[in-house]
Amino acid sequence: MPNLSRRHFAQASLGALLVGCAPRGTPDLIIHGGPIYTGLSEAPVEALRISNGVFAVVGSLADARANARGVREIDLGGATALPGFTDAHVHLTGVGAATLMLDLVGTTSVTDLQDRLRAYAATHQGPIYGRGWIETHWPERRFPNRADLDAIVSDRPVILERVDGHAVVANTAALQLAEIDNDTANPPGGSIERDVSGAATGMLIDNAAGLAQSRFPAPSAAMMREALLQGARIYASRGWTGVHNMSTSLAEAQLFQEFAANGELPISADLYLTPDDSEGILETGPYGEGAVKVRGIKMYMDGALGSRGAALLAPYSDARSSSGLLVTPPQQIAAMIQRAKAKNVQVTTHAIGDRGNRLVLDAYRDAYADNPEALRNARYRIEHAQILATEDIPRFASQGVIASMQPSHAISDLFFAPGRLGPNRLAGAYAWRALLDSGATIAGGTDAPVEKGDPLVEFYAATYRHDLSGFAGPDWHLEQAVTRTEALRMFTTAPAFASFTENERGTIEVGKRANVTAFSVDLMTAEPSAIPTATAKLTVSDGRVTHEAS
Repeated sequence: MPNLSRRHFAQASLGALLVGCAPRGTPDLIIHGGPIYTGLSEAPVEALRISNGVFAVVGSLADARANARGVREIDLGGATALPGFTDAHVHLTGVGAATLMLDLVGTTSVTDLQDRLRAYAATHQGPIYGRGWIETHWPERRFPNRADLDAIVSDRPVILERVDGHAVVANTAALQLAEIDNDTANPPGGSIERDVSGAATGMLIDNAAGLAQSRFPAPSAAMMREALLQGARIYASRGWTGVHNMSTSLAEAQLFQEFAANGELPISADLYLTPDDSEGILETGPYGEGAVKVRGIKMYMDGALGSRGAALLAPYSDARSSSGLLVTPPQQIAAMIQRAKAKNVQVTTHAIGDRGNRLVLDAYRDAYADNPEALRNARYRIEHAQILATEDIPRFASQGVIASMQPSHAISDLFFAPGRLGPNRLAGAYAWRALLDSGATIAGGTDAPVEKGDPLVEFYAATYRHDLSGFAGPDWHLEQAVTRTEALRMFTTAPAFASFTENERGTIEVGKRANVTAFSVDLMTAEPSAIPTATAKLTVSDGRVTHEAS
């Protein structure tokens, strides 16, 4: 099944989006029984009271109980409560869709990939779409190819998407469906990988992947509804109270609206539309209120590091013939920025390589050359900002550009990034400490389903910078880790700032929307190894309890 967030859905008009907080008249909710960090002070408070979807009392249990109305109390049982966590970069439909397709996450080899494909094909008819493989640990030490897939399924199309979403491997039937042969030219911003004889291997990078994906059957409306709702429920169960949903189609945006109106959406959502779906917002400006808002547009400058699509200033250290890909021509991005600027539409752009990031910083700067302060007020973002030339790091703060980063990428990529980049470029890789020290804002996210989408893994990665087994290479710049207080801000106040909601969200204080995340361990004091194995105990989004562990 193709990426549900990018293609196949007709445009739809959206009306006003309804507020998703607890309705007036709902009994007050008191939370106590564990440390409660407000995000304003390092010292926890004893209790809080929520009334009509907002924090009414933050302090002692006695004060919370005084004058309460129709109270329900939740005892944390020693769990730790924090301001509600927001994922500043997720593809929520993709999170749910991953449960509806061939799951290749954790695949250990080409043989394992083939075994999973064989088992899935035996119980599923028609074309097969899967995602989640990554080859960096495989004993074969190579990408899969069409022959690997043909050996298992040759009678129908198969497309298997790499975990980063920037590359696929297709079998011969899928290549034929897409009319890709050995003579097909690379599309702009894409690469059809070839062997030494010039034959297409089946690996399609970035925009080349779309040649095959676009020929697959479109997901049904029912599948899309189920995927988005499933993704939202999964997210609430992990402790997320809000999301910034990237590459959103208008059809998805309409579903967010519908679910919020029906009280089915357990999280708040700020939406960033695909370029193909952005015509309306570029004509009218941002829209929506309450739980769901359409904020802006999300563009792509380059590809991903793992598939060597990230645009670098110098060639890849392990592939000297390539410096990556520009997925979108810079002049096209510049034109979109000008249209967005005219309607106060927030712009966010995917950039991973140092060249890709520099080009985006340049484009933002040039669009506001006559008024740099207006750029700061616009709060433009760069999604990922993974590999930076060290001289470009101060530009985020000086230009007011938000670095929207996903800490788990650093602990996933540490096994192949040194080989791709060489030792010198690692100084600007996943450079959270340097960005914060320069005065930049880092909004923390997950990029799920590329990563799991677990706030505990992200917090662990940001503060410890080792993989989940405790490994980090000697050249992995552990000094770029952040403090626990800084990590908390990355997932609370920074996403609020990045979506212009800092007066409504991000901290636990009287008058703000009541968003609370409680975990089984105290993130501010626990041993690093205890963090990623903890669980979410309570999620409260805009005053509603959306997850409560037994």
